[in-house]
Amino acid sequence: MGERRAAAPAAAGEEGFSLVELLVVLAIIGMIATMVTPQVLGYLGRAKGDAARVQAKNIARSVELYYLDAGNYPNPRQGLAALVSPPGGVNWQGPYVRDAKGLTDPWGRPYLYRSPGLSGAPFEVYTLGRDGQPGGTGEDADASSN
Repeated sequence: MGERRAAAPAAAGEEGFSLVELLVVLAIIGMIATMVTPQVLGYLGRAKGDAARVQAKNIARSVELYYLDAGNYPNPRQGLAALVSPPGGVNWQGPYVRDAKGLTDPWGRPYLYRSPGLSGAPFEVYTLGRDGQPGGTGEDADASSN
């Protein structure tokens, strides 16, 4: 019962890692992570911008379906809400989007609607990008259906 067994001696070449070796490996992993993280975050930012452009175009298609049923585009007062719930006095056959969540950009803000749109278009669906300000570059750039 009180007998202790001695640990078996390690075979030649089977010694463990020293603390210094482990610290060196952790330092290398940390350096690799600091180099890779900005690249990954950049890809995520570009993906959100691309998703915003695609979503704006899809919402614009829903506005076109609304136009086919109602005979006119939603006015600025009705906005994109006309795709989810019927405005008064319109031959509304919707909803044209599943729910209001589908009208939110990748940064959590509602898509914007203007009628008439820029460049002579009858309307435009757009978002102001990550920063919520007009203009910008990269992830802060505006994304539009036009």
